Amino acid sequence: MSENEGDTANIVVDASISKIDDTFFRSLVANTSEGLLTIDAESTIIFANRAIEDILGYSPDELVGSSKLAIIPERLRPVHERQLRNYIETGEKNIDWDGVRLPALHKDGHEVPVTISLREHEFDGMRLFTGIVRDVSELKAKRELLEAQNERLQMFANVLSHDVRNPLNVAQSYTELLSEDVDRQELTEVRYALDRIEQLVDDMTSLVRRDDDLDVVAPLDVETLATEAWRWIETDDAELVVADVEPIRADRTHFKSLLENVFSNAVTHGGSDVTVRLGSLEDGNGFYVADDGRGIEPDHRERVFEHGFTTSSDGTGLGLSIVDQIATAHGWTVELADSTTGGTRYEFRL
Repeated sequence: MSENEGDTANIVVDASISKIDDTFFRSLVANTSEGLLTIDAESTIIFANRAIEDILGYSPDELVGSSKLAIIPERLRPVHERQLRNYIETGEKNIDWDGVRLPALHKDGHEVPVTISLREHEFDGMRLFTGIVRDVSELKAKRELLEAQNERLQMFANVLSHDVRNPLNVAQSYTELLSEDVDRQELTEVRYALDRIEQLVDDMTSLVRRDDDLDVVAPLDVETLATEAWRWIETDDAELVVADVEPIRADRTHFKSLLENVFSNAVTHGGSDVTVRLGSLEDGNGFYVADDGRGIEPDHRERVFEHGFTTSSDGTGLGLSIVDQIATAHGWTVELADSTTGGTRYEFRL
C-alpha cells in the first residue's frame, strides 16, 4: 500500500470513528434515564430527551422551540427570568448549580419536585445551558413520612416521660405505704413490676431520643437475661427455648431491652403459640434469635430496622429500630435470615 493510500485509509477510519462516536453519544444522551434539557440565552428550549416526558409529561417535540417558562410554576417565573438575566449580564450565580431543588410544572398542571444540575457550554456560537433533571417526588414523600414518624416517636417519648411517669410514681408511693403494714409476697411482685416499668420508661425515652450511650459493659449470662426478658412479654402459649450460649459482653439494661423487643416482635407477628429459640451462631461469633412464625415479607426485609418503619396502622415502628440501635451501640451487626423452622431468624454478630 502506498503512502497516499495509507493516508486515505486512515482518513476513512477516522471519519467512521467520528460518525460512530457522534451516533453513540447522541443515542446515549437521548436515552438516558435522567431528564436532560438545554436552553439558550433567551430561555428557549432547544433540546429535550425522552426521559423528560416521564417526569413532566411533555414529549421532546412539544418542548423544543418553546420557552422554559412552560415548565415553571407561574409564581416562580419572574424569579427564573431575573436570575438568568442577571447571570448572563454579571456571571454571578444565585443558586447552587450542582443541584438545586425546585418545583417544575407538569403538563397536566400539577407540580413535580425536582433537582436540577446545571452546566453552561457553547455550541456553534450559541451560549447554552443544560440541566440534568431528576424527579425527587418519592424521596420527598419518604422524607415527609419519616419526619411524621419521628414526630410521633417524640410524642411517644413525651407520653412516656410525663403521662406515664406521673401515675407510675403515685403507684410506687402507695405500694411503699402498703408495704409498711402488709408483708406479702404479692406486694414484692407489684413493687418489682413498677420498678421494671420505671426502668423501661427511662430506657425507651432514652432510645427514642437517640441516646445510645452504654453504661456498663460486662460479661452477661444470656439465659438468665433471656428468661427475665421473656417474663415481660405477653406470651400466651408461646415458648422460649434457650440453647447453651456463652456469656456475652454487653450493657445489661440495653441488652435486656434488645431481647424484649425481638421476643415481642416474634410473638406479635408469629402468633400466640410461636416457639422462639435463642442460641449461638455456628461459627461462635455471636448469637441468633429464631422463631417458627409466619416470617417477614420479602418486600419488608430491607426496611424492618428503619427508624419509624411499621406495617401496622397504629404502630410506632420503634421495636426493631431499637434493636438495631442497641446492636450498633455495642459494635454488633444484626441481619435477617430464614429460620430453619420457617419463621424469622435474627443473627447478631459480635
